[in-house]
Amino acid sequence: MSSPVSLGIDLGTSELKAILMDLDGTVLAHAGVRLSVSRRHSGWSEQAPEDWWQACLQALAELRGHPGFARVACIGLSGQMHGAVLLGTDNRVLYPAILWDDSRAIAEAEELGPAFANITGSLPMAGLTAPKLLWLQRHEPEVFKAIDCVLSPKDYLRLRLSGERISEMSDAAGTLWLDVAQREWFAPMLRATGLSLEQMPRLVEGGTASGVLTAQGLGLAPSVVIAGGGGDNPVAAVGIGAINAGDGFITLGTSAAIVAITDHAAGNPASAVHSFCHALPDRWYTMGAMLAGASCLRWVTRLTGTADEQTLLDQVQAQLPIEQAVPLSTPLFLPYLAGERTPHNDPLLRGGFMGLGHDCTPAMLGYAVMEGVGFGLRDALRAVQSAGADVGACALVGGGARSEYWAQLLANILQRDIFTLHGSELSACIGAAKLGFLSIGQGNGLLQAGMPVKARYLPDAMQQAVLGIRYRQFQGLLAAAKMLRE
Repeated sequence: MSSPVSLGIDLGTSELKAILMDLDGTVLAHAGVRLSVSRRHSGWSEQAPEDWWQACLQALAELRGHPGFARVACIGLSGQMHGAVLLGTDNRVLYPAILWDDSRAIAEAEELGPAFANITGSLPMAGLTAPKLLWLQRHEPEVFKAIDCVLSPKDYLRLRLSGERISEMSDAAGTLWLDVAQREWFAPMLRATGLSLEQMPRLVEGGTASGVLTAQGLGLAPSVVIAGGGGDNPVAAVGIGAINAGDGFITLGTSAAIVAITDHAAGNPASAVHSFCHALPDRWYTMGAMLAGASCLRWVTRLTGTADEQTLLDQVQAQLPIEQAVPLSTPLFLPYLAGERTPHNDPLLRGGFMGLGHDCTPAMLGYAVMEGVGFGLRDALRAVQSAGADVGACALVGGGARSEYWAQLLANILQRDIFTLHGSELSACIGAAKLGFLSIGQGNGLLQAGMPVKARYLPDAMQQAVLGIRYRQFQGLLAAAKMLRE
């Protein structure tokens, strides 16, 4: 019998990716399809679930020409967390999917309050799923009355693939409706948002079989098993081998986060630190999340009229070499372009530059942006540590990991060893494919296997004094930023 292949699908905000992976962990082929976000009103962020399905079909069509496609025995799913997909009794989508960075439910999040935060693993925040449903109950009552089930984004793909309304622990933890320690739906929070247990999907663990393929015309066998899968961060953790207590990593994509794996639920809601379920049983993770990460670099590249991000990075290295301490007169940047989660929990907070002068160049602004994101991650790191999580050396994954300059700057700012990995841009797909193999009783050895280290970056002790001064200045700007939002 030929060796099985796992199909790993990762539904991101800006792109759907899919890979074929064999039992040796070798990625045989990959495909990607870009996605767009609708922003009908200020602070809103939506996508059409049908667009996700069409992107999935397109990605599978691209992979179909590879010989490994005929050997697909299982599918693993990963996806953006905290989104709300609203289904009627006939599985019809009732409303555009409200995404993780949508801030319309600020008032509802505040109203839900902190009473259940130690059970649900997080303070209510506008970006999480539960407050969005409370907003819908008030502002779209007819839609709300028609809701028969609420799914997370990647679970909508499962519905289209298998006809099953199923989710798993890691994505469910991001809804604010889960008792994170007990790994089961928490009825009091559901009632607080006008919902019931009957409107929630059945829960499985990430490496458990959740159903079999029933969708027609994909070129796959009907016996293909679909794993529970997981949210993008925990599944990326599976992909890079961050599965044991003490493992940690930084994700630097559209958003940014610092993640520490734990063997128990360990959050600090008062500092906006999340404690969520890992995609593997008996494991959790503590996370400090930023709403804007590498997207800040894309933004300043456009702002300065620079051709592309790499050109700007080259200019930064030429003018402000990473080997030298930056002049104290260099501008500072607050990275709150989309508000902030950890530790401020303020979706209305906004970013800005301070210390601009006639001599400022695009390179100086580019540096300030990367440093500002690094300082935001330092805030998040301190908050994660306050929850009792141990954070040592960290893998760096996501689009920002492509910049050696940024990786070294993060090592200097966080005073941690940072290492990048070969293939980390596919970590969530790879993690999903690993979970797929688990669902058919294979691939246990792949869990312990991480990814080969691409480069290591050690903190430069000579730069600690200057960065320490600049970090304190950065912290001092928060009061002014808060005053401007009022």
